[in-house]
Amino acid sequence: MALAPGESSETFIREVEENLRRSQAEGFFRRWGALLIAAIVLLLVAAGAYLWWQSQQRAQTAAQSEQLAAVIADVTGGNSRTADARLAQIASEGGDYGVLAQMTAAALALQNGNRAKALAAYQSVAAADDQPDAVRAAALMRQTALEFDGMKPEAVIARLQSYAQPGNAWFGTAGEMTAMAMLKQNRRGEAGRMFGQVAADKTLPESIRSRAVQIAGTLGVDATAQMPGA
Repeated sequence: MALAPGESSETFIREVEENLRRSQAEGFFRRWGALLIAAIVLLLVAAGAYLWWQSQQRAQTAAQSEQLAAVIADVTGGNSRTADARLAQIASEGGDYGVLAQMTAAALALQNGNRAKALAAYQSVAAADDQPDAVRAAALMRQTALEFDGMKPEAVIARLQSYAQPGNAWFGTAGEMTAMAMLKQNRRGEAGRMFGQVAADKTLPESIRSRAVQIAGTLGVDATAQMPGA
């Protein structure tokens, strides 16, 4: 093909390439354009649905928070007549405040002398794989405390093994129960050392550490140097 006057071969090649790309783009759009538009629409719908869901979740969380606070205020004020039903409703809705409602219901049941109901609630939360580890651990500690007298000491020690370690957030509670289980097995030396470790952990409440010092002393372990003012 002859070149137009003033047109170089490079210019000609560039124009051919541009025309080819334009033709390919037009062919691609004719073939796939409807699907692309449908995909974009679906993406926008999905994004809108997700934003709506987030808004609904925030609204639900805010409502649950207010409802739970109201129940706790009533119970604290001595009005617990409708607390069980209201807590059950919040718990049935799930979410963070749903599980807190379960824990609150368990504590209220225990306060009212219904040990079986409290234990069932703690067991349910401790076994819930969809709940945060911290919440499940709190429920497990309370469950174990309620079951302690009826459990074999080796079962208590095995259950709490990963928690009864210095540095663990639940070391104080788990360490105490582990040491008491060791005493049931007549492992006095190991129990005394465990109480000594609890007493030495300065991140724990002073009440737990003081109790550990006293029991450790009866087992021949002097942990008084670990306490403030010693």
